[in-house]
Amino acid sequence: MPIGPVQLLVVGFENPDFRGQILSELERLRDNDTVRLIDLLVVRKNEDGIVDRVQISDLDTEEAMEFGAIVGALIGLGAGGEEGAEAGAEIGAAMGEDNHILPGDIWYIDEVLPVGTAAAVALIEHRWALPLRDKIRDAGGFHIADAWVHPLDLVAIGLASAEEAEQVG
Repeated sequence: MPIGPVQLLVVGFENPDFRGQILSELERLRDNDTVRLIDLLVVRKNEDGIVDRVQISDLDTEEAMEFGAIVGALIGLGAGGEEGAEAGAEIGAAMGEDNHILPGDIWYIDEVLPVGTAAAVALIEHRWALPLRDKIRDAGGFHIADAWVHPLDLVAIGLASAEEAEQVG
């Protein structure tokens, strides 16, 4: 199973008003093979403090177990070499047995989520990047670094540049 770059995305919602628009966009991106939703966990705490969870994935059980085995093997390889890779693959495959990679109680969201809010934790595979990655590899290229640049990052760079200019001038 070829795997594209995977992004972990965590989003918070004050006064969440879910009407299906986010899922519709994810479906559109999936239908165009732009992304694949490896796992999505949405946790909502209502005004009474009651927590509701919804978890969905584009992976079937076999795919989730295979993905979990790959991730587990890579983590195990780093932790304990070839022997660790084998143990990690078994643990990772078992994690996918319920069709999900993310544990339902991830990061203690229940305790930190304020009343009347929601949070979503998503593992999104960027399928569009697979052919580009292959072409880079075929041309002898290799990964050096990557990062997401957000608009606030650019504002911070501007603020730092302005501060530096003031100190020089």
